[in-house]
Amino acid sequence: MTYPNVQLYIDGQWQDAAGGETLGVLNPASGKEIGRVAHASIADLDRALTAAQKGFETWRELPPIERNKVMRRAATLMRERAADIARLLTQEQGKPLAEAKGEAMAAADIIEWFADEGLRVYGRLVPSRFSLATRQMVVKDPVGPVVAFTPWNFPVNQVVRKLAAALASGCSMIVKAPEETPAAPAELIRAFADAGLPAGVLGLVYGNPAEISNYLIPHPIIRKVTFTGSTPVGKQLAALAGQHMKRVTMELGGHAPVIVCEDADIALAVKAAGAAKFRNAGQVCISPTRFLVHESIKNDFAAAMVKYAQGLTVGDGLQEGTQMGPLANARRVTAMAEFTQDAVRKGATLALGGERVGDAGNFWRPTILTDVPLEARVFNDEPFGPMAAIRGFDRIEEAIAEANRLSFGLAGYAFTQSLKNADLLTRKVEVGMLWVNMPALPTAELPFGGIKDSGYGSEGGPEAMDAYLNVRAVAIANV
Repeated sequence: MTYPNVQLYIDGQWQDAAGGETLGVLNPASGKEIGRVAHASIADLDRALTAAQKGFETWRELPPIERNKVMRRAATLMRERAADIARLLTQEQGKPLAEAKGEAMAAADIIEWFADEGLRVYGRLVPSRFSLATRQMVVKDPVGPVVAFTPWNFPVNQVVRKLAAALASGCSMIVKAPEETPAAPAELIRAFADAGLPAGVLGLVYGNPAEISNYLIPHPIIRKVTFTGSTPVGKQLAALAGQHMKRVTMELGGHAPVIVCEDADIALAVKAAGAAKFRNAGQVCISPTRFLVHESIKNDFAAAMVKYAQGLTVGDGLQEGTQMGPLANARRVTAMAEFTQDAVRKGATLALGGERVGDAGNFWRPTILTDVPLEARVFNDEPFGPMAAIRGFDRIEEAIAEANRLSFGLAGYAFTQSLKNADLLTRKVEVGMLWVNMPALPTAELPFGGIKDSGYGSEGGPEAMDAYLNVRAVAIANV
């Protein structure tokens, strides 16, 4: 599929921005412009808001089974178009084609699961303590039009988790998708449009992120805000929403610890954590980053991780055999260099990588750092790149304390063959998602979200729909 010039989607129509303004989209493998994306003005946002209100009034009145049918048709279209969507996604974001196709296919699964979950938004009857002639009900209604802000690292996945839960609940939504990776989310929206979604139920805009958030979040039409991105920006948006009593779901930054216990299966730990570490070039909010390894096996684990990373083929995601693509933008290359230099300066050993690959594009060699001191930036700030930082521990309690030291609490990993250790880790590691003896496998039916400064609310499981529903009590007396 040829990379397109991406338009806005407002009130059921694909259209250019009112002022005709566009932004360039770059291929991270070459650094060259491959297309343009429409840059919304306030006039465009006003039209999107009016359409979202109209779309909500239509969508909420459809029986859940009719909403289910539209969503399932959209899921079918996503599967049929997955290969073409993947090529667009790889061109704009960089991840290998297989990962991009997997993201598009997973979106279909998420849509279908929420489509069916929408059939199970039940209220309840509560017996009256005063009279059997009084009928007391708990009812659940969609909260209203929603605005979603999504990042560039998973341009389809991060949108679909939000819109599937919102649509299944009966809400409309305006998506502010990333300007750096606009085509893939546009194809997700197109699948819903082609599936027969009523005009206004979904809107899609791009533009100046600060201008769009500052205009849409306070607007009285918007009743819910959902954001995936960095913790500092998330705090700003949550504060703005709070000023206007808007409901909020926040999926924010992480810095996932990996605790490798003395009795761990090293081969399993390297295979599972290595795959998770270098997926999407480490640009994953739940990517394992702080590797805490028992001193008795630390050297063996580090050597095995180096061997694993050495075996990865780095290149253009469109090329067959590529296992890790470029970083999404030049900012990430600069950040990787700074993280590496800081760690080595503070005493870490550079076991592998630590340098860019080639002169064109944003390629960075998989990087392994060992004996990393706690004061190194990489052990305190999320690296968001293909970098694994390793340090040892003597007692599992020390590893748990380090895992919990930071304000992040999104995801964590652990490897042990001891039920006692697994139980202790389950109870003590302060994260929203913990995977033991396995890679991350976030599926639609499981909660997806963090605690502490990594946000609140869920974007998976039935819990994801709670934030899109008002719960009301109704009592009717028989007079």
